[in-house]
Amino acid sequence: MKKLVLASNNAKKMKELNALLAPLGFEVIPQGELGIPEAEEPHCTFVENALAKARHAAGHSGLPALADDSGLCVRALGGAPGVISARYAGEPKSDARNNEKLLAELAGQADRRAHFVSLLVLCRSADDPQPIIAEGEWHGEILPALQGEGGFGYDPLFFVPEFGRTAAELDAETKNRVSHRGQAMQKLIERLPEL
Repeated sequence: MKKLVLASNNAKKMKELNALLAPLGFEVIPQGELGIPEAEEPHCTFVENALAKARHAAGHSGLPALADDSGLCVRALGGAPGVISARYAGEPKSDARNNEKLLAELAGQADRRAHFVSLLVLCRSADDPQPIIAEGEWHGEILPALQGEGGFGYDPLFFVPEFGRTAAELDAETKNRVSHRGQAMQKLIERLPEL
């Protein structure tokens, strides 16, 4: 098994990525297990934040590192919450408060189109001059109320027209295949032989 550090401590993200990478011979280790602190995410774009996180984890571990920066972009809100999706309602992070704030911001808004973005960056080392970058987008719309028990984050509000359900109502296998992260992972997997 090849070791890969995940530049995240998000258990649900870890589970999703492990399900996709384990069959390919990769052991994914969360950075927290190696005592690596979370990196700063000061940038206004997904790609810059993902790159900063991957370089940080690779530098502390000496192993290849994979980082994901993802979020929800709502058209009527000019792309917000965007890179601050996890902290949209402030600290401490709270999915419930983030969803409440999003619903409040969209009250009375007719255009509820939105998409999730996932930007994956894999750095072979901290100073990798050509990291592998893969991006995925998942389009849908924001419902006026929560629907479904699965998933995390904004999943209970994110309605996917092609399935007639929210992301929170999809089984894990389907979500992993069609989601923004699933799409980005498929693009990344195509390039993994480069490692």
